[in-house]
Amino acid sequence: MAPSTTVSSGPGSASAIGIRTAIVPAAGLGTRFLPTTKAVPKELFPVVDTPGIEYVAREAAEAGAKRLVIVTSPGKDAVAQYFQPQPELEETLERRGKTELLAKVRVAPGLLAVETAIQDEPLGLGHAVSCAEPNLEPEDEAVAVLLPDDLVLPTGVLGRMAGIRARYGGTVLCAFDIPRAEISPYGVFDVEDTDDPDVKKVNGMVEKPAPEDAPSTYAAAGRYLLDRAVFGALKRITPGAGGELQLTDAIAMLIAEGHSVHVVVHRGGRHDLGNPGGFLRAAVDFALVDPEYGPDLREWLRGRVEE
Repeated sequence: MAPSTTVSSGPGSASAIGIRTAIVPAAGLGTRFLPTTKAVPKELFPVVDTPGIEYVAREAAEAGAKRLVIVTSPGKDAVAQYFQPQPELEETLERRGKTELLAKVRVAPGLLAVETAIQDEPLGLGHAVSCAEPNLEPEDEAVAVLLPDDLVLPTGVLGRMAGIRARYGGTVLCAFDIPRAEISPYGVFDVEDTDDPDVKKVNGMVEKPAPEDAPSTYAAAGRYLLDRAVFGALKRITPGAGGELQLTDAIAMLIAEGHSVHVVVHRGGRHDLGNPGGFLRAAVDFALVDPEYGPDLREWLRGRVEE
C-alpha cells in the first residue's frame, strides 16, 4: 500500500495519555545485508532519502514520546549520531540557500531527546529491551517498543494502543490479520473477542505454528506498549533457542500470572526493512509517491516490467 502518515489524535491518543519513552532495539549485526553492514548500520539505509530509523522516531514523536532510547551495540555509534545536530553542515546549506535540504537535516535532531543503551551481546529481543531499563525514569509506567525493521503504515497505531491501555491497563501489542496459509513465519496470538472487533484479549501466544495449529490469524507486528512489569518478567525467564531471551516469553509469563494483555488489530500495511527484498519494496513504494522521483520511476517500471 502507498505510504501514509495519518496519525491518531484526540482523547484516546498516546499524546493525551502519556507515552513518554520509546525504545528502539538496534543492536543487530545486519547479517542479511552483508557486506554493506560491515561499515553502515542497516538502520541508516535510506528509504528514498530518509533512513528507516528516522521514520520510526517520527512515529514515536507523533505518538507523544519525548525520549528515544536506542539499544545499540559497540561500534554502532552512527545510529545515535544521526540524531545529533550538524552545525557545520547546516551552516553550509544555509549559506548556499539550500533551504529545503536544511529543513530535512534538521528534522531528526528536533524530534525528541535521544540516548543510548548498550547491548554487549546479541542475546535476543527480550535482552535488548531489558538493556534499556536503566534509562527509564520513575514516571515511565509503560514504555513503547518499536522495531526499526518494521514500518507500520499508516502511522497512528501507538495512539490507539495507548487508548486501549487506558481502558484495560496492562500491556498492549499490535497485530496484523494474516491469511492462515501465510501464518507460519509469525508469532500468533491466542485471543478472545472484546466489544471492539479490532481489540482482542490475549490468552497466550504460539511461535511459528503450522497453519492448521495456529490459534488465530492474528500475528505479532513490531509495535509494543509494555507495562513496566515486563522488566521484572525479563529477569525471571530462561533463555530459549540459541540462548536468547525472548520478549514473547516474558509476556507469556505475565499472562500466566494474570497480567492484562490485549492486541490492537492494525488494518493497514507493513514493510519489513530487515531483509533486502522487503527493503527494496519499501524503497519503491515510498519513491512512487514522491513528487520528485515518482513520475519518472513509474514510467521506467512500466517499461522494465514489459521487457
